[in-house]
Amino acid sequence: MTSWHAEQTPRRSAKAVLAVMLLALLLVAAVPVALLAAVVMMVLGHVVGGLVVLGGSVLAAAMAVALAGMTGMHHLRKLLSRAGFHVVQPGRSPYADVAEPDGSGYTDVVRLDRSEYTEIR
Repeated sequence: MTSWHAEQTPRRSAKAVLAVMLLALLLVAAVPVALLAAVVMMVLGHVVGGLVVLGGSVLAAAMAVALAGMTGMHHLRKLLSRAGFHVVQPGRSPYADVAEPDGSGYTDVVRLDRSEYTEIR
């Protein structure tokens, strides 16, 4: 079989990222159910219990989404560093030491001084 059709099975870290993402999706999907349960509890007189159910479900969903985001970013950075891609860190330019060309092949270009195009009007 050629490498064109070969599929790679996910490694253990990728499976963990998928599991955390699935957990986060399930907890986010459970928030409306918890809202309904909380409203029913409050109507029946258990106001504090309803608030605890609603707050707990929202807190658990938010923590799962944050965990999924962090593990996903960590996994993505690990994949990029292993693959040998040349990724520029935010805030750094790969062209910081490259000078701009002096001339161009166009004759109708108007050259501006830096003060003429940085002024805000």
